[in-house]
Amino acid sequence: MSKQVEKMISGLKSLGPGIITAALVFGPSKMTITSKLGALYGYSTLWLVVVAIFFMLVFTDMGARIGLSSQETLLSQIRKKWGRTVGITIGMGVFLVTTSFQAGNSIGVGIAVAEATGTSSWVWVLVFNLVGMSLLFFRSFYKTLEKLMIGLVGLMLLSFLTTAVLIKPDFSAIGSGLVPNVPIGSEAIMIAFVASCFSIVGAFYQSYLVQERNKSKGGNTDKNTSITGIVLLGLMSAVVIICAAAILYPQGIQVNSASEMSKALEPLFGSAAAYLFLAGLFGASFSSLIGNATVGGSLLGDAMGFGSGLSSGKVRSLIALVMVCGAGISLAFGKLPLELIIFAQSVTIFLVPFIGGAMYVVANDRQLMGERANTPFAKASGGIGLLLLIALASWNFKALFIN
Repeated sequence: MSKQVEKMISGLKSLGPGIITAALVFGPSKMTITSKLGALYGYSTLWLVVVAIFFMLVFTDMGARIGLSSQETLLSQIRKKWGRTVGITIGMGVFLVTTSFQAGNSIGVGIAVAEATGTSSWVWVLVFNLVGMSLLFFRSFYKTLEKLMIGLVGLMLLSFLTTAVLIKPDFSAIGSGLVPNVPIGSEAIMIAFVASCFSIVGAFYQSYLVQERNKSKGGNTDKNTSITGIVLLGLMSAVVIICAAAILYPQGIQVNSASEMSKALEPLFGSAAAYLFLAGLFGASFSSLIGNATVGGSLLGDAMGFGSGLSSGKVRSLIALVMVCGAGISLAFGKLPLELIIFAQSVTIFLVPFIGGAMYVVANDRQLMGERANTPFAKASGGIGLLLLIALASWNFKALFIN
């Protein structure tokens, strides 16, 4: 029996890179967009989860194969192909975007605990950012990160699935929601959902996580375990839409934050259901707070020539800097300032297709990738995914600067 348990734990640990990517993508802003989809349009947009997760799978798998194919980081390979300026542009761009959105993760953590305990949110913003920074002092930060993310994703799954069981959703409506349909007026939020779910930065960082895991294991492995984590990301997204569709949509309640979902659950199912959902919000916020900072700090460190290893003191300092900036903004403003959201979106508009294109070219290069180069299916799917990224960027550009 003990051998079976050990085997199961070992199997879970092997999913680390994919789980970490899922955890950093599924943050409080993602939960808010997902809740709004269910609240406004019921079950009718569930099919969109399948589309977004498909393309996220394609590019996350690409990132994992790039990480497995070489000891060099993806940014190092990009620098060799297109020069140092391109590498620095990507590293700085990712750092600016992650720092800009870090305040939202801090606020999400604060609200989740404050709502559950009836206390002030700023205290918890401070506490959990300090907890996050304390993790950087662990000798093996990657192993600590991996265990933490597996635990937080487990907490989210338990919270959301238990909530879904309590609310007894309409299974025939769930089936209907898997048939493509675009409700009137839903275009903006559907685009926002796809953009948040199909996270090219998360897929890009998968290559780093795979290499970091290999270092922590003391050798190279041929295993690509990224798929399971992204499937879990899709499952969590679908369950939150189902919960919102079953509870908020019939009442015509529109949510502006993920925490409002817990308030809607309490009168119908009691405080236990509300606390369960808040536990899921905490898991989403804290995992994204740690993961987001790790991405921003690591990629800036690599771009500046410090390397990307999570054992590096300079890289850990940059990770801490992202957390300090996010906490400072949330404590100073109490929310993510509109100007900062616009700035982050502006950087993202130009950065995302650029990163996706660089990944695609590297993954197609048989000289670099060998047998792990893109298959014809990956080339075709990746090409369509790139067109989708360009279309999303064009729509965002128009919404921000033209309309």
